Amino acid sequence: MKSTSRDIRLRNCFAVLRHLIADAPTSRQILARATDLSVATVSNLVTDLIELGVVVEVGREDSGGGRPRALLAPNTGGGVMIGVDVAETYVHLEVYDLALTVVDRAEERMEVSENSPEQVIGHIAAALDRVRERLGEREILGLGVSLPGQVDVAWGVSGFAPNWNWHDVPFRQMLADRLRLDVPIYLDNPLKTITVGELWFGDGRGVERFAVLILGTGVGAGLAFSGQLYRGATNSAGEWGHTTINPAGPQCRCGAKGCIEAYVGAPAILWQWAQLDGRAAAGSQTEAMAALAAAWKAGEPSAVRTVETVAEYLAAGVANLVNLVNPDLVVFDGWVTGALGDALVPEVERRLPAHAMEAPLKAVRLKRNQQERNMVSLGAAALALEGHLSRLNTVGSRSRR
Repeated sequence: MKSTSRDIRLRNCFAVLRHLIADAPTSRQILARATDLSVATVSNLVTDLIELGVVVEVGREDSGGGRPRALLAPNTGGGVMIGVDVAETYVHLEVYDLALTVVDRAEERMEVSENSPEQVIGHIAAALDRVRERLGEREILGLGVSLPGQVDVAWGVSGFAPNWNWHDVPFRQMLADRLRLDVPIYLDNPLKTITVGELWFGDGRGVERFAVLILGTGVGAGLAFSGQLYRGATNSAGEWGHTTINPAGPQCRCGAKGCIEAYVGAPAILWQWAQLDGRAAAGSQTEAMAALAAAWKAGEPSAVRTVETVAEYLAAGVANLVNLVNPDLVVFDGWVTGALGDALVPEVERRLPAHAMEAPLKAVRLKRNQQERNMVSLGAAALALEGHLSRLNTVGSRSRR
């Protein structure tokens, strides 16, 4: 689809604000150099951002002989965005100012049996009530919610959440009816929200082409090009975990055989270890994965062999992505990465040259996510921020003074 002048303006606006968040206070001239935009373009965008209440002038600096330059920063005393990470066992809510700094948070634990839309919404409402009391009169600019499974972004519908057996749940409308909060609500899934979080406050900021590989119970790839999340035609882009590496391989939960997820998802990793060590069957997935990581660190042969086997499959899958997309950066994320990344990522790097083509391999960097922040909540709040920024005037809609 051809970009409109409004699309281009919004992309430029995102680029300016991301640099401003990273390096505030700064000037229009420095922002122009950092974004490769003209000073006039940056000045116009900054004027709109100031009018929108997103940016403020915070002082002046000597310009080396000319007029002192105005210094800019995000309006941290202005409105806030709320990002909600909804998982099978918890609701984690964070409130962010316009510098994407956490100003408040609340968490609700959920029993596995609490899996109806009404019960999940009840926990979101309870967490939101607590932070709203503490926010006082501070304006909420938008609410972003990350839901597991497939999400129809345009209609605000949870299309399919397999662990809850949800089908076509009108979640956004149900949530709006319950909260009675007169602000926009944005829905997406963790894969997309983590990628947006990386764009705004992670390793993806300023990277032209990057992929986030989420390793967890399931696996997927978030893709971003030119500072924008790539969704695909139906918001299904990134189902890398359901690409086939062996048509005769094990059954995947999607119904196909030999998917990369069937080899490197958490259940598959623990199944590999269980063939060699009975500890894989003890406790929860997270407990078993932690035990595997500890056994690998101790040099136990069963754990080392498991990591090597999984890394070989993972390297083949990563090579497919690298060959197809040709990214500048691949970031490993997800709870399995958090538990087992020290073991897996170096092994994948070592094996990747045997699978990837030379040119895209030379161009790509592999990195493990080191953020200690909740990137799901951050990304959900960033979706709300992007929605708020879409209120910017279109190109040429207003004469400049």
